[in-house]
Amino acid sequence: MSFDRSIKIAPSILASDFANFGAECTAVEAEGADWIHVDVMDGHFVPNITFGPSTCAAIRPHIKGVMDVHLMIAPVDPYIDAFAEAGADVLTAHIEAGPHIHRTLQAIRAAGMKAGVALNPGTPAEAVAEVLDIADLVCVMTVNPGFGGQRFIDMRDKIRALRALIGDRPVHIEIDGGVDPMTAPLVAEAGANVLVAGSAVFKDGSVQNSSPYGANIKAIRAAAEGVWT
Repeated sequence: MSFDRSIKIAPSILASDFANFGAECTAVEAEGADWIHVDVMDGHFVPNITFGPSTCAAIRPHIKGVMDVHLMIAPVDPYIDAFAEAGADVLTAHIEAGPHIHRTLQAIRAAGMKAGVALNPGTPAEAVAEVLDIADLVCVMTVNPGFGGQRFIDMRDKIRALRALIGDRPVHIEIDGGVDPMTAPLVAEAGANVLVAGSAVFKDGSVQNSSPYGANIKAIRAAAEGVWT
């Protein structure tokens, strides 16, 4: 998994057909998705329960590219090895989920995955300054985590601050929450390059009719890349 700062669209399967995960992953990749984003929620750190390592293991054979697993759980460390075994390529933990984020990121890397750190809307960019040398990705939440389909919260100042802190380190800035063709150029201009989108990708489509997925991905990508042209 080589590093580059090109725009990547990472559809969140939280917005897909839960009864058809494998086929949904295959379909959305075929329609142009760069990564597949998996939102893991525990009903404790966030007010919702989704799925865990077994679901990741089940969909892994249906994903050709990057499986990007976002842990909205606490604690994180006891589950790192299980997600590694399930085939996660990127594993992201929230800085708010425990007192030892440095150790958590070390453990994620030691398990063979890329290490991500996520920031809730109320957490400043500076909170991750001391772990950027052992992080591969910083996820900026542009909604309060727990549910899909929420309204975008403007975090452009935080994204710009992160971009400055990261400098020339090979660290992605990922945006999660409310990404669509209207908000994508805002976050891309500020410095983000991995855009998680749920309902904005999966709306109007299905496994049987996946062409809307492709049109939606193209629209988000074109909007984001337009800021560089």
